[in-house]
Amino acid sequence: MLPTPKKYFLTSGSSEGDTELTAFDGALLDAGIGNINLLKVSSILPPQAEHAPGLKLPFGALVPTAYGTIICEEPGALISAAVAVGTSEDSFGVIMELSDKCSKEEVERQIEQMVRESFAMRKMNLKEIKISAVEHKVKKIGCCVAAVPLWY
Repeated sequence: MLPTPKKYFLTSGSSEGDTELTAFDGALLDAGIGNINLLKVSSILPPQAEHAPGLKLPFGALVPTAYGTIICEEPGALISAAVAVGTSEDSFGVIMELSDKCSKEEVERQIEQMVRESFAMRKMNLKEIKISAVEHKVKKIGCCVAAVPLWY
């Protein structure tokens, strides 16, 4: 059984690349998570997980991460990605990810609504929402990524 993570942070980044993969790699580097291995997880923040901005993760670590990404090869297109964490007073939290061809302001607005809806569906009281978002105007091949790495 895997241990339950105790820390988390929100991050986002964007990049151009000559290929989709190098654009994605550059966006991860821009977000500060390009030298770890992401283990994609769904959307639940463990109870009492501590927000730890600036947390340094060991190179090559296997890191549970909720993330959204968009890659686009349409020059001039505006792309964005966002993550949001909603926390409750006495229980677990909810993580949402979103990426789209729109502005940073639009993904921030949409993702906040998604968190509010997810708490309403669970009949939980929402204490706080944290959001990280990024936008990028594509030149050749662009990528945006937004993530919530979880750590022990």
